[in-house]
Amino acid sequence: MREIGEGKYLAFLSVVKILMERPFVFINSAMSADGKISSYLHQQVRISGREDRDRVALLRAESDAVMVGVGTVLADDPGLRVKAPHLRRGRSDRGLPEEPLRVVVDSRGRTPPSAEVLGEGCIIAVSRAAPEERLAPLRDECEIVVAGDEKVDLSELMSVLKKKGVRRVMVEGGATLNWSLIEAGLVDEISTYIGPLIIGGTGAPTLVDGSGFSDDYPKLELLSVEPLEGGVLLRWHFHR
Repeated sequence: MREIGEGKYLAFLSVVKILMERPFVFINSAMSADGKISSYLHQQVRISGREDRDRVALLRAESDAVMVGVGTVLADDPGLRVKAPHLRRGRSDRGLPEEPLRVVVDSRGRTPPSAEVLGEGCIIAVSRAAPEERLAPLRDECEIVVAGDEKVDLSELMSVLKKKGVRRVMVEGGATLNWSLIEAGLVDEISTYIGPLIIGGTGAPTLVDGSGFSDDYPKLELLSVEPLEGGVLLRWHFHR
């Protein structure tokens, strides 16, 4: 019994150390009743209504950084900005910049120089394998952070963000980035709005894609359930 107790204590210390070295990370996403976040054409599908979009806007305004994968940038070209004037004022009143940092995980530097996400407050995280000819036109539009060799080392990236004063990261997709963060043990919570529609399609992205787990599946604790606009909002906590 003593060995088991010591093991749990060491595991607890390990988790505390990790959380001290990185921000709190949560995934927020909307998906259909069959678990799809876009169509098989990888085109954006309007799943949420106004109430959920207002909720997402508030979450974004309360975060220090908003993160997406380059696939989301290429498919949807999101701006990731806080648009509501009252939310921007609220951040300013708290002594914060009007916008949270916008972070794109882009191992090979594929973000287009015309992407809406670019501009002051944008960080493109790349690997050392990203060609300089792709990065050169981006350097004037954003900060480039290099982490990892062939692909972005997400743990290293989170450490960099923590040193920049980021305490809370909101991840807005896509499915590949969600998988990579979960696989690396870097996610603390998931909020999912499940909308009242079916998308279908074998090739349609789900909330989490990637290679998948074959055992030792991450366990979740349900924190809240809320009916919303004909669907349901679920909030989960990751067990450590």
